[in-house]
Amino acid sequence: MSDDLGPASAAGAGEPDDAAVRYAGQTTSLERPREVRIRRFCLRVASGPDRGDSRESSAFEFSVGTAPGNDLVLTDPTVSRHHCAIIATPDGFLLRDLQSTNGTILGEHRIQSAFLRPLAVVRVGRSALVFESVNGDLCEPLADQDRFGSMVGASAPVRRIFALLPRIAASGSTVLIEGETGTGKGLLADAIHRESERKDGPFVVVDCGAIPSTLIEAHLFGHEKGAFTGAHTARPGAFEAACGGTVFLDEIGELSLELQPKLLRALEDRVIKRLGSVEPVPLDVRVVAATSRDLRREVNGGTFRSDLYYRLNVVRLRLPPLRERREDIPLLAQHFYSQLSGHADLVPPADLVESLVRQQLPGNVRELRSAVERAVLLGDPTLAAELAGDERTNPGAERPSERHGAAPLAPDFTVPFRAAKERLVSTWERGYLSELLGRTAGNLSRAARMARMDRNHLRELIRRYKLRASDE
Repeated sequence: MSDDLGPASAAGAGEPDDAAVRYAGQTTSLERPREVRIRRFCLRVASGPDRGDSRESSAFEFSVGTAPGNDLVLTDPTVSRHHCAIIATPDGFLLRDLQSTNGTILGEHRIQSAFLRPLAVVRVGRSALVFESVNGDLCEPLADQDRFGSMVGASAPVRRIFALLPRIAASGSTVLIEGETGTGKGLLADAIHRESERKDGPFVVVDCGAIPSTLIEAHLFGHEKGAFTGAHTARPGAFEAACGGTVFLDEIGELSLELQPKLLRALEDRVIKRLGSVEPVPLDVRVVAATSRDLRREVNGGTFRSDLYYRLNVVRLRLPPLRERREDIPLLAQHFYSQLSGHADLVPPADLVESLVRQQLPGNVRELRSAVERAVLLGDPTLAAELAGDERTNPGAERPSERHGAAPLAPDFTVPFRAAKERLVSTWERGYLSELLGRTAGNLSRAARMARMDRNHLRELIRRYKLRASDE
């Protein structure tokens, strides 16, 4: 190894460097930042086949690998296609390994993630990279509004996305949305469609993780009569149905390897063929895809095609989880409370908001909404938040209402009887199914036996409430 690497310095997760992201330009009225500033840095190749090469950062994330789409492209054969990434955060520059084959070494340790200090040496394959500070900042604006379509958020990370969306929506480009389950990827896709030139066209959603692998091709591309057993009539697929509009491919990371080449051809050629037909059908759709996985890791693991990833990754957006924008919880609670109660000016109780802010909410915005819905139905805000925590940590635990002898439900006379009943049944069914799947590790067959239900009926209920079983 060369001796001109410079002094190595590594910081663990508990020793972050100064903030890599700063928010500035606060307004006098709202006292919130108007722009985000990102400290610039450079990665210099100190040893390896590409010694002497260097690249400066130009965005929140800087990626390293042998694939052409990376910020620093290496020719080292011991480096993975998508090897690692450096992400600017308020806590410093976070180095993340992308499940590379040979690992990412910082100091003397192979790491999954760690914060970097200036002049830290990162070893990838046979190459050594030196992390160096660069004078100057990158600046990006933050939107003034705290809403975009159905999305709500006043935090800086969300308003940064809001500032980008008008230009992205108008472009017509393919968009890849990444984010944990429950962060609102579907709402973001819908907002992009509604602000685009295709807003008057259909918005067709395909959940790639909920449709059986034997049916997904027909669901996407359509089929002719007699194309397979049960195909009694011809039927257009999602791409045809979305003509003039947008097709939203949710959980694209769940798509089987066998179908990925067919989807790639459709996106490249803008033409599809129905199952059982040789007639080409031209496409006039915009594609928005979403995933809760990091597709670069899936590419490294061989479960997702690299060429399909590059085709989808024209514009990439990451929705942050609630733990990275906890200041949005009161605003979201207010939004859901007024929406679910049917009264636009109704303010959620302070103890409900305080309880929700204290919760971890690993289910993100979806879990937050469920907690607010319980509060509206039960009429007990603290109980609703406690119930979420108890069910998560111990599904068989005695409920707070059972411990304190409280009535399980309080009647809500502000809505019609039928509406109140439907809300109650919906909430009970969702809770029952969630706990049932938790007790059976998501196994649909075991869950059906435990509930003494028909397996197909149980599958339909699971889909209705957007839950997921492991063996569908």
